[in-house]
Amino acid sequence: MTTALLHTADALHARARHGRRAVVMTMGALHEGHATLIRTARELAGPEGEVVVTVFVNPLQFGAGEDLDRYPRTLDADLALAARAGADVVFAPAVDEVYPGGEPQVRVTAGPMGERLEGASRPGHFDGMLTVVAKLLHLTRPDAAFFGQKDAQQLALVRRMVRDLNFGIEIVGVPTVREEDGLALSSRNRYLSPEERRTALALSQALFAGRDRHAAQEALRARAREVPATHARAEALSALGESRAAADAHAVAQSRPAPTAREEAPYRAAACGPADVRAAARLILDDAARLVPPLTLDYLALVDPVDFSEIGEGFTGEAVLAVAARIGATRLIDNIPLTFGAAS
Repeated sequence: MTTALLHTADALHARARHGRRAVVMTMGALHEGHATLIRTARELAGPEGEVVVTVFVNPLQFGAGEDLDRYPRTLDADLALAARAGADVVFAPAVDEVYPGGEPQVRVTAGPMGERLEGASRPGHFDGMLTVVAKLLHLTRPDAAFFGQKDAQQLALVRRMVRDLNFGIEIVGVPTVREEDGLALSSRNRYLSPEERRTALALSQALFAGRDRHAAQEALRARAREVPATHARAEALSALGESRAAADAHAVAQSRPAPTAREEAPYRAAACGPADVRAAARLILDDAARLVPPLTLDYLALVDPVDFSEIGEGFTGEAVLAVAARIGATRLIDNIPLTFGAAS
């Protein structure tokens, strides 16, 4: 299969369409994370469908002092990677193809969700992102569009825009792809020196620490529900601590026998709350702030994926633990999903 390189919407629209069209939107500098998106789109589109990869560095998404000029442009390499991953078309429009009248006077506004976390750190970023996504959806006319869950807030806002404005397009989220050491794949990783990259590992390590604390405490709670409210419960909790798969030494160390109904409450409370998750992650980030070079934290947040507001104690359901930080001149983001079960 030959992957076509097109620069105009007219050329894209002139292609005969058979089956579903799936679009993967990128700003170029493609890596294995993008390849995973393309392969997932290929699977959904099927052999009769078409996969279009857009490559467009959107100036509206970059604020003052951000890295628009230094953002990597690697179109030849991008075309080769897209072809290997199964793309039929790489659509790489010029700025005046996307914005023929210059910067658009009418834009999509992200609303309150777009003012939190990334929006607070990068004012106007999400307005620019949604505006170009809307433009590219119109220009490419897909049945489905694929976005990585690494940019969880972006994914949530695109889904909201498509729903609120009746685009009639399926939005598919694809799990984050990581390197062997846990660092989330990003086009910006190439900016990191070896020393900076070692510090950057604290982002994923912090998320994993929060996840592990949560998983271990949830396991403790589930195990406690299975054992009668006797001394055997404390023994069961201690035994659980022997298994590294669900271990949380700190939580187990604080367990104690609960021979009476009144003393049963600490075991019901053993479930990990949002504050415990944040604290476990924050310890890693605080240590990284003392490294050379240091990590400078932008935010650590545990949020409801519906609107990206911070969750409180007693929250149940899906949540996102998100982090953003600078290492040297490079700003990185990462996140993982968590599920908080109903209290027993």
